[in-house]
Amino acid sequence: MTDLQAAILLADLALIVVVAQLAGRVARALGQPPVLGEIVGGILVGPTLFNGALAETLFPHDVRPYLGALADLGLVLFMFIVGLEFDFSRLRGSGRVASVTALGATVVPFGLGCLLALHLAGTHESSDRLSFVLFIGVALSVTAFPVLARILEDRGMAGTALGAIALSAAAACDLAVWTMLSFVQAMVDGDGRGHWRVILVIPFALFLYFCVRPLLRRLLTRRGSDGALTTTSRAVLLTGLFASAAVTQLLGLHFVFGAFLFGLVVPRIEGSGYRQEVMRDTRFATGLLLPVYFIVAGLKVDLSGVGVPGLGELTLIMLVAVVGKFGGAWLAARSQGLPSRSSAVLATLMNTRGLTELVALSVGLQAGILDERLYSLMVVMAVVTTAAAGPLLAWLAPRQSTKVVSESPDNPSRAAPSHASVVPAPRDE
Repeated sequence: MTDLQAAILLADLALIVVVAQLAGRVARALGQPPVLGEIVGGILVGPTLFNGALAETLFPHDVRPYLGALADLGLVLFMFIVGLEFDFSRLRGSGRVASVTALGATVVPFGLGCLLALHLAGTHESSDRLSFVLFIGVALSVTAFPVLARILEDRGMAGTALGAIALSAAAACDLAVWTMLSFVQAMVDGDGRGHWRVILVIPFALFLYFCVRPLLRRLLTRRGSDGALTTTSRAVLLTGLFASAAVTQLLGLHFVFGAFLFGLVVPRIEGSGYRQEVMRDTRFATGLLLPVYFIVAGLKVDLSGVGVPGLGELTLIMLVAVVGKFGGAWLAARSQGLPSRSSAVLATLMNTRGLTELVALSVGLQAGILDERLYSLMVVMAVVTTAAAGPLLAWLAPRQSTKVVSESPDNPSRAAPSHASVVPAPRDE
């Protein structure tokens, strides 16, 4: 990296912080999650405006790889926090509901997406027709787990049983999606062997739980003279986190799942307070680095040449995406006895695609499965479906009527209530 590149990189980081703060404030003022504003802000500084002159001036191509590396680091840290905050006690009695919901929210949009791909295949170039069809099905099956987690936190639903079901279903859904995506990648690579690596994630997860978890339990009980975690403890946690992310990336799953898995296996030690300590240490980094990812993703979106045919395709994509994801999740939740309104809340949450969708679409673009025009249309679909979550949740689950479990994440005092106790109260109107 030259001196000029280093200076531009630092200036870009300063700009990204400002853009993220402004876009997040605007989104919040409009009743949307701040993350949506960050995504839209990334698109606005991309090549869509001014024929790409703005993007090229602010973010030169020789600096973008460095921004990409920082963005990936932010994703790893954020997904670790999501896994660390996950409270298994809140899943008592909701495991079956979450599993069936994940199945409905995956299978239905996947099938409809494959049918849509057969229609789109005639107007979009792809490296392989079968991979194109499967990829579109996979892309429409995505639920943005990190974005969903942030929406739940912003709306005060993270401590509810319905929120726990949504997190669990989204995690299972995305694990299935990334597994399918790894198969599609293997087909494109054409070696016929790469997709078998993903099976190794199962023994890896078992290794984390039965071998790494006990070691972490002994490590995290040690305290420094000031009562805080020792420097060694923090170093071991970071080492394990990055190593876990690297392993899942090598096995064919995205590195965010390695980070999430590691956060899950970190033991919950009652009364220790270490989780809050670790989250405090990492939240500042994610607050800076995660918006970088939205900017990097937005730099690949070009809507300047969509035209009327593109708008028709976008409408069809939106219709299939919403009907498949929302309808599949709602029907699955209803089949397990959830009330209609709670099922609609769950389906709305499962229909958010933002961050994870951007990652999946970037994989398809880099592999030559998607062309740039279809990639841009799919990103718009991800933004719109995520934006729709805010107004729908404001109607279906107003903040003041959502019951939150009042317990510390490090000291759960009681099991989560059944899903019946967190059904949002009907609106007066």
